[in-house]
This record gives sequence, structure tokens and C-alpha cells, in this order.
Amino acid sequence: MEREEGEDEDIVCLDESFFINDNYQLTRFTFGSQVLELYCLQSASTDFDLTGQLVWPGAELLNDYLSQNADILRGCSVIELGSGVGITGLLCGRFCSKVVMTDHNEEVLKILTRNIELHDSSQNLVCSAGLKAEKLEWGNSEQLDYILQKHPEGFDLVLGADICFQQASIPLLFDTVEKLLRFSRGKKCRFILAYVSRAKVMDDMVISEATRHGLCISEVAGTRATIRNLEGYIFEITYG
Repeated sequence: MEREEGEDEDIVCLDESFFINDNYQLTRFTFGSQVLELYCLQSASTDFDLTGQLVWPGAELLNDYLSQNADILRGCSVIELGSGVGITGLLCGRFCSKVVMTDHNEEVLKILTRNIELHDSSQNLVCSAGLKAEKLEWGNSEQLDYILQKHPEGFDLVLGADICFQQASIPLLFDTVEKLLRFSRGKKCRFILAYVSRAKVMDDMVISEATRHGLCISEVAGTRATIRNLEGYIFEITYG
């Protein structure tokens, strides 16, 4: 039946909370001798942009690697890109002098902050580093400059775990990485990326974008592993 002239169109009004799953569960993870408890989702959210509410396979890969090579972290200052619920940053807090965890999504930043508060509480004295959450959208110079102004000494390490799954974001990721590495060049800063292979086109793109940005990228020997039926490995990326 045709709509009568002048009849209002149907309007569907749904609050954004309709799409947000915040049924977080306190979950325990073990990496070597390190035990972490944090809040996260057990299954994916409705919203693709809220992937940071989960613990991804690459985060487990990176945490296993870091727990086995804790000397990499001792006394270092770290910034993590795409921190999600913060499982890697929280592990770093056991060893580092400073950890800045970043994400671009406001809802994800809420659970990240909640997990930081959990691990900053008096019942979790194992955390020694200052743990901070900051908003950072890759390629956003204003947000990145704000963080660098707060940390003018730069960072020793840039970390990323399973953050390469959307083609459009890869050039922006390496824009941000390049700027961080250049800013912290005096500290011989390096980017440690836990990469999980899901598509050949993405495998090639990560390497080509790193190279296009003037970065040296190499796979860390002995880090290839199968995690949740996917192949993952660790990249080390340096400036020039």
C-alpha cells in the first residue's frame, strides 16, 4: 500500500546502549609465573568498533613472549596502541617504570580504566608502574601530540597486540608508530608487534606499510606459534 501524501515516515529510535554489551566478567589469565585478573567480554559485541572489549589471540601471544623475556620490560617506559581491556599493559606494569595504554573508543576506555583501577588497588601491590589510559585514534596528530607533551622524555617501547585486522587502519597505524619512534629516537625505541595472520593481503600490507614509512621490520626468530588455530608471530620494528 502506498504511503498517503503527508504521512510521516517511520522513525526508529534506538539508544546507542542497545548495541553495547557490557556484561564483563572477571577472568583469570596466566602467562608464565604471572597471573592477571581483569574484566573482559567472553564473546564479541554487536558493534565491530568494540572489538577491544575482548582478549584477542595476539594479546595472549605477546604476553607469553613478554613473560618469557621480562628483561625487555624492566625499568622501561611503554606506550601500547589499541590496548583494549589492557591485558598486555597490565602485565607490563609488573616490570616497567611507566605504562601508557591507549585506545580510540570511549566505551573500551571505560573498561580499560576499570581494569587499571582494579590493579592499582591496595590488594594488587604487584603492580609497580604508573598505569595510565589515554585516548588515541591512529593518525590523530592532536591526540598524539597531547600524549607526547605529557611524556616529553619519550618511550622505550611501543607495543601492539593483534591490532592489524582492518586494511584502512594500517597506514594510520604506521603514521602513529613512525612519529612515536622518531620522537623517542634517542632512547632507541622499538615497536614490538604481535601479529596474527588471517589474510595474505594483510600480511603483505603490514610489511609494505612499515617499509613505506621508512621503518625496518623483522620477524623475531622462534616466535611463530599457533594460537586458537591461527598462526601468529612477533615483529620488531625500528626507525631507519
